[in-house]
Amino acid sequence: MTAAVPETHLRENPYELAKQQLVAVADVFGVDDNLVNVLSKPKKAVSVSVPTRRDDGSVDVFEGFRVIHNIARGPSKGGIRYHPDVTLDEVKALAMWMTWKCALMGVPFGGAKGGVVCNPKQLSERELERLTRRYTSEVINEIGPERDIPAPDVGTDARVMAWIFDTYSMNKGHSVLGVVTGKPLELGGSLGREEATARGGLYCLREALRKRDRRIDAITVAIQGFGNVGSYLARFLAEEGSTVVAVSDSSSGLYNAKGIDVAAATAHKRETGTLAGFRGADAITNEELMLVECDVLAPCALEQVVSAENADRVRAQIILEGANGPLTPAADAILDDAGVLVLPDVLANAGGVVVSYFEWVQGLQEYFWKESEVNAKLNDIVTRAFNETWQTSQDREISMRLAAYGLAVRRVAEATTIRGLYP
Repeated sequence: MTAAVPETHLRENPYELAKQQLVAVADVFGVDDNLVNVLSKPKKAVSVSVPTRRDDGSVDVFEGFRVIHNIARGPSKGGIRYHPDVTLDEVKALAMWMTWKCALMGVPFGGAKGGVVCNPKQLSERELERLTRRYTSEVINEIGPERDIPAPDVGTDARVMAWIFDTYSMNKGHSVLGVVTGKPLELGGSLGREEATARGGLYCLREALRKRDRRIDAITVAIQGFGNVGSYLARFLAEEGSTVVAVSDSSSGLYNAKGIDVAAATAHKRETGTLAGFRGADAITNEELMLVECDVLAPCALEQVVSAENADRVRAQIILEGANGPLTPAADAILDDAGVLVLPDVLANAGGVVVSYFEWVQGLQEYFWKESEVNAKLNDIVTRAFNETWQTSQDREISMRLAAYGLAVRRVAEATTIRGLYP
């Protein structure tokens, strides 16, 4: 049977928002209308059927997508998410944001994204593997180390990347290390890749605090999302001396004004599968977490969690976008008017794609770096991108988001112009 599609968590169509952002950026930075027309549409969008045999012998048919937004600056790059709310328009928006993210970081990739409409928490490991291998087979002509390189995203991990790598390699007849990134270390993964998104966010926040003459060991932080990005960010900030006052996962949240023991909360989550029931803090909802009093709010889960409905009640001074698109444009305007510094997703969570680039390079060379080298190179790239964005923001008196998008869009537009229009 065909798997049921649930109601989406998205308040607004993310692809329409992404196109609106592009138009706004083009206005400010003088990008030609013809280029906007080209950049507003994905190069290719593939929708596939993913029939998967369940453990009881029945067959469910899931819907899968792979979108390539742009390849002007190199092969496309982007994660694959497994989530019940995945839509084609969401994947198109995420692919476009990946294009801007790679350009802002100076990484020679374009943007892509993939997804399967499913709830991975309701699939056994064998079912998840069968789904992954069938999805890979359906998009196998779209991906490749010089074409389009997938990576983990919401609901996927190194184990899923290993299945994609193996499926692709078996079809090609030899191991192709560069076909995906975020692989296990034993299969050509990079040291530091798992923590890279959170570490990049940490470097970005450190620079922002420096600009505001604040110390990282004297701030309070609330983090929504306790998956790969949120849990590592909480750990890194706690190690830096920050007070983490709130954390949450998809089903529960914790709050303690004096600070949460992040290591203990992480151990509790590992043992029980949830943050619920942790004794070192009070229970709160995800919605309540967005409104707690703190210096830094880091939404690290899904899109559109801060909107016109709650933006005026956010009490943080800095928002670090660990997720993609967690603020709507209406929320952006409200927070900008209130003097809140928003560190946008294309800057704040770009650490993952930067170290994915490192992994791809290492795989092509079959020569692997020490973790200290990976982190030092990541710090250099993120810090440079932050300072370029900050300077543009100051010079033009615009938001960090507009500055970041402006730098990125202009770079992609220039590459498109230089290459010309074929035929």
